[in-house]
Amino acid sequence: MSTQDLTSQEAIKKIKELSEKARICMFCTELDRLPVNSRPMGLQETDENGNLWFISSETSNKNFEIKEDKRVQLYFMNNSNSEYLSVFGEAFIYTDRSTIEDKWSPMANAWFDGKEDPNVSIIRVEPKETYYWDTKAGKLVSLLTFATAAITGNKTDNSDGVEGTAKI
Repeated sequence: MSTQDLTSQEAIKKIKELSEKARICMFCTELDRLPVNSRPMGLQETDENGNLWFISSETSNKNFEIKEDKRVQLYFMNNSNSEYLSVFGEAFIYTDRSTIEDKWSPMANAWFDGKEDPNVSIIRVEPKETYYWDTKAGKLVSLLTFATAAITGNKTDNSDGVEGTAKI
């Protein structure tokens, strides 16, 4: 696996690509306590600045925890393509109508009584440190490389993957 650290627009592009492909992450709060609180969350979008946006209940434990400590850790996994993304950042909660209107998704109706529900809030996570793991050639080529190595008894150099930091 080779290392490729990304910055600025390349970093934002990679964060957007990997997070939006996975769509679901483990959203972790209270990072200074063990065990860390985590729960699955559906990503609404990753914007042009690399911010990650989520819809959440204003009365959820997650929101209360963010109000006490805005540091969060997100783990995105797209196992089918061997793509992974770890995002450490700061979370900000919005309850204003314009942000809710802008970020609302009809899928959220499963948890809320529409976007007018008084418990709707929007969370924006601003990445501070990110790390990614990706395959250059895709999962099929990776599997063939590993299968060939297993059959021939030769070790694979695992050179079809790339990992690194993504600094905005």
